Amino acid sequence: HDVVAHHMSVVAIQAEAAPYRVENPPPELEQAFVTIRENAVAALTELRRVLGVVRAEDYEAPDAPQPTLAVLDGLLDNVRETGLETEKVITGAVRELPQGVELSAYRIIQEALSNTLRHAPGATARVEIAYVLGGIGLRIVNGPPRGLVKPSPGAGHGITGMRERVAMLNGAMTAAAAEDGGYEVAVFLPVPPAESEPDDRDDRNDRGDRGDRGDRGAVAETLVIERDGGA
Repeated sequence: HDVVAHHMSVVAIQAEAAPYRVENPPPELEQAFVTIRENAVAALTELRRVLGVVRAEDYEAPDAPQPTLAVLDGLLDNVRETGLETEKVITGAVRELPQGVELSAYRIIQEALSNTLRHAPGATARVEIAYVLGGIGLRIVNGPPRGLVKPSPGAGHGITGMRERVAMLNGAMTAAAAEDGGYEVAVFLPVPPAESEPDDRDDRNDRGDRGDRGDRGAVAETLVIERDGGA
């Protein structure tokens, strides 16, 4: 749903914006783009209707190759082609995360940008990714719309889907309007340490403790010998 809805939203927005990129477009061209947009919007409406059935039946989709944050630039390029100026900022040491976390992070960013395209035409967007100890933080924020906001089909499935992904990973999420009239989605997805890490750390600590005790014992013996020799 996330993937198809995103691409259909892009089609609808590009079809709506295309006539304005041509000076004095012929009526036939304008009508063609109107038809494209209407069909894209109709497809989105039907997709969300089917999604409602899928949710009700608890349907499980078959496994398929899934995107990760490594291919996020392709998504951002796609969004920029629609006219949405998007900035990406990464902080922390980039590292590979568990597949479920990578996929959820990608989908959350994708859905947040799709919402920006639908609800904030002409706005700019910023995607922040923070690799921190114990997880990854996401912040997708857009400015206020600069164009006419048209009604968009759907019943809030985008935000619902994001919250479901975050909940499955025991993460935290906020989504709310910003003071400047824009919108902000902030997410933290925890990444548990590898099961072997505590054991390895304990082993190192044990070895270190034994080494420290051995060193302290050797020093103590030396001090005793020196005192005995001095006496």
